[in-house]
Amino acid sequence: MYALRVMRTRAVKGTYDVLPERQSSWHLLRDTAERVLGRAGVEELTTPVIEHAELFERSVGASADLVVQKEMYRFEDRGGRTLALRPEFTAGVLRSFVEHGMHTRPTPVKLWSLGPAFRAENVQRGRYRQFHQLNCEYLGLPGPLIDAEAIAALHDLLVELGLPELRVALGSVGDAADRDAYNAYLREALDGVRDELSPTSQERLRLNPMRILDAKDENDRRLIADLDRPLDRLGPDARAHLDGVAEHLSAWEVPFDLAPEIVRGLDYYRRTAFEVHAVGIGAQSALAGGGRYDGLVASLGGPETPAIGWALGVERVFDALAQADAVPDAPAGPDLFLVPMDDDAVREAATLARTLRRELHVRHAYQVRAPGKGLRDADRAGARFAALRGGRERSAGVWTLKNLASGEQTELAADRLVDAARKDGSR
Repeated sequence: MYALRVMRTRAVKGTYDVLPERQSSWHLLRDTAERVLGRAGVEELTTPVIEHAELFERSVGASADLVVQKEMYRFEDRGGRTLALRPEFTAGVLRSFVEHGMHTRPTPVKLWSLGPAFRAENVQRGRYRQFHQLNCEYLGLPGPLIDAEAIAALHDLLVELGLPELRVALGSVGDAADRDAYNAYLREALDGVRDELSPTSQERLRLNPMRILDAKDENDRRLIADLDRPLDRLGPDARAHLDGVAEHLSAWEVPFDLAPEIVRGLDYYRRTAFEVHAVGIGAQSALAGGGRYDGLVASLGGPETPAIGWALGVERVFDALAQADAVPDAPAGPDLFLVPMDDDAVREAATLARTLRRELHVRHAYQVRAPGKGLRDADRAGARFAALRGGRERSAGVWTLKNLASGEQTELAADRLVDAARKDGSR
């Protein structure tokens, strides 16, 4: 019975708790995003986790990407409305852009968001049913310059987070006519081997053939190995756009490779498509990706608005930081840990802690502790100093202050504890 109760209190499979010792990574991510993206004029936007399901269904287009078909968490509320937990950020950001008339702001409008998203997919390393994304959108300008700036901002963010070696995989899915022609080519080329494809690729061939290039099945990959890629069949306008992005990235010394295999499964993508990989960390190297999506704002009821955006997988980035030994230090422990050694000192420690917390990080024991156990508590908390008080110290009006690194001890009045703790540089 006890085992059953414990099992029921575990987190839902595919989700996880961010424990206190891991919070420093989250703070690093948010602080770095605010600094790096803020310097580039990108403003933070917070959107709801719950949106109308129709918003996501409309945004992916007629081909109904598998995210919408099988992975989106839908539910009906008490008012009979069909709602969904967001599977990605772009649709909600653009809904906000349209709803609040942000197209009237100076162009380009640059927005970033951070938070959880949800997909009912198979759980694997770096891939969860509740996961987190840092999302960025640049709205209002066509042309390769703004694409290159968006990619460079992503690269700059990852570099400043501490990832040592990154590579941009730069591709293009072409214009609408290029995509249609390429999908027709794939249907014709694979028609004779349709039955040999995996069920997933057969479904993609019917709905959105370009997605087959993302196939993980070894036999699927064998069947498509010799087929042309989107870059092989770009029209002249899309080719010139791609060349322009590449020229800017080269001039700015952002490392990239042309990647014929890069695709974007959703109908709204046009021209530029890209991913950023951490070099040397194995199969899960893709940390972020994005592309241009001219036409999507209009399809959601807004004005014609060219745009490009990207999303960064937070869990993937944390995994890459760990492999690169670049995880930030855990939060610092207290400056001072108060150890009461009799009942009167318990009350005195709690009152003194309230006073000292105006200037120091202070913790205290909540019950009487023997000196040895109290010092062990202070050490486990990561404190720099411990201050002990019992019958003898209390009668003398002092605390015994111990430097836990050097072992040095001294007796001080309570009003001198702040200055003593500061000598080593309080946090």
